[in-house]
This record gives sequence, C-alpha cells and structure tokens, in this order.
Amino acid sequence: MQSYIELMEFTKSLINWYLQNKRELPWRATNDPYLVWLSEIMLQQTRVAQGLAYFLKFKETFPTVHDLANAEEDLVLKMWQGLGYYSRARNLHQTAKQISNELNGQFPKSYKELLKLKGVGDYTASAIASICFNQPEAVVDGNVFRVLARYFGIKTPTNTTKGKKEFKELAQSLLAINQPGIYNQAIMDFGAMQCKPQNPDCTMCPLSNSCVALQKKIVKELPIKEKKQKIKNRYFHYLYIVTKDKKTILQQRQQKGIWQGLYQFPLVELSSKDDQNIINHDDFKKWVPERSKIMLINSEPIIHKLSHQHLYTHFWKISVDTHLKANVAINQLNKYAVPVLIANFIEDIAAL
Repeated sequence: MQSYIELMEFTKSLINWYLQNKRELPWRATNDPYLVWLSEIMLQQTRVAQGLAYFLKFKETFPTVHDLANAEEDLVLKMWQGLGYYSRARNLHQTAKQISNELNGQFPKSYKELLKLKGVGDYTASAIASICFNQPEAVVDGNVFRVLARYFGIKTPTNTTKGKKEFKELAQSLLAINQPGIYNQAIMDFGAMQCKPQNPDCTMCPLSNSCVALQKKIVKELPIKEKKQKIKNRYFHYLYIVTKDKKTILQQRQQKGIWQGLYQFPLVELSSKDDQNIINHDDFKKWVPERSKIMLINSEPIIHKLSHQHLYTHFWKISVDTHLKANVAINQLNKYAVPVLIANFIEDIAAL
C-alpha cells in the first residue's frame, strides 16, 4: 500500500486533473440540495448523456421540491419514462413529499440524517452532504470502484459486503477534507472520462506512473465483480384491443416487481417459449370476445433486456366492435406512463 504522502499525491493529482477537464453540467452550477439530489438519483443507473435531458425536464416542470411533492405520481412516472428502474421515480416522489411536508422543504444537512430519506443510500447521502454542505463524506459509485481498484490493484469483488466496506474505507482515507465536494466530483469524472470501463487511454493518464493495474498489466481485469444472479427469461403476450370507436384497454400494474405503477395492455404471460398456444389460454379468452379479429403483429419476439430478466414479447391486435373494458382513446395513449417496450409499440402504431 502506498504511503500517506503518495495517497495525498493521488488526491492532489485528481483534483488538478478535474479543474482542467471537468464537464460543465447544470447541477454543478448550484449547491441547491434539491437539484443535486435530483441529478444523483437520475444518474445512479444512467449515463450523463442520457440523464441530462431528463434533469432539465424535471427542473423545468418541478422547479422546487414542493412542486415535485404536489405532482401526481402518474405525471412523475411519465416524465421518468425511459430511464428505467422505476422504483427510483416512486422513491423520488415519496421523498419529495417527506421533505416538503415534514421538513418544511429543507434537506437534512448531515450524512446520517440524509440516509433516513426514502431511496437515499450511502452514495447519494455522501454526494449531497459533501457537495452541498461541505461534509467530509466520500462517494463510492461504479466510477470510484474502477479508479480505486485499478490504481491500488484491489481484487476484492466490488459487489460483496467485504468489498463495499474496503472501498468505502479507502475512499474516505483519500478524501480532501477541505474540499470534499470537489474531490468527489473529480474522482467520478475521472472514472467516467479517463479511467473508462473499456479501453482507457493509460498513456494520457496523470496517475499512470503509480497505477498498480497498469504496472501489472491487469487494467482490463479490474474491478472484479462476483457473478450476477442468473438471468430469468419471461414470455409476454400483450393484447392490443381495438374497438370500432378507436378505444383500447390499459391497466395499471399494481403488483411489486418490474414497472409497478406503469400502464400496459392486457398481458398474458406464458411459462416457456414452447408454450405458445396462447389463443386457447384462459387469460387470453378472458379478454377476447367471440367473433374478434385476431392478428399477431410480430412473429419474432421483441427481446427486452432488464438487469435480471429478459422479456420475449409478442403483441397481438384484437379488433372488436365494442368492449366493456375499453377505457382509453387510442389517440390518448401517449399521455400515459408506460414501459419503454410499450412506448415503442405505441410510437410504431401511431406511424402506421
């Protein structure tokens, strides 16, 4: 392990690099904890290039935490559509209500108090505490894991309890106490821009002379993650029911799991790819009246990949004269918060 002086050189080098190379991002132009919180929640599983547009849209629609708290959940989910991990959006909304109603719109200023907010974990609490309130709390995200694992040659898996503890302690020891917010943003930007996951340009790296991974030629091997849980395959059949007066059926997903709170067409889920006799399935018959015109829209399944699930999806068009449960005008479909899988389908049928 490097000496204290070498550790401080690491920190100094990162900050110097950041001051010359940092990305100009709108949430960096403020220390408003509401905007910093909003950006950090959005960027947890999202690249900056994608999250920026969502941040600007949320900031315009909900300029204060009170505005977000008073919004309808359907609107919040609709505006979040495309970012994925919809539990983050629901937690965002609940936390806004908590801050608005219970804390008079004021964010807690300490790491420990921030952790009490719904959906706020170690990373987000550390980011807000350091950036907004100058508290000495080190952030540890994917970028930080990568930089530290490579520079120090750490092979402990980052997604284990031991790994998280080891990296957090190391990150804390490297923190620039007098400017924790700057340091935290520096190491995150360094991981995103310089020490990239694939093919980093080590010849241009200011830390190359003392990087263990570079010296040992194991840059591509670090950081290490334990194998993820097995991917589950699911087989979805959505029923796009169309009446003569151009109405269809949308249902809101109430059950916990993927897409809770979002809208979808009636869904029939089969147990396997070999079980494709859907027209005789009881759940199919429940939705489809006799003398309906049935058409399979896509013969090959649309494969939608989530973190631990792959969805093999077919869409069926069911043309009927009337349907008692037809509750949405087809030309109003784009106003509902739906999964991207269904949003893409709606966009396709609108273009027909």
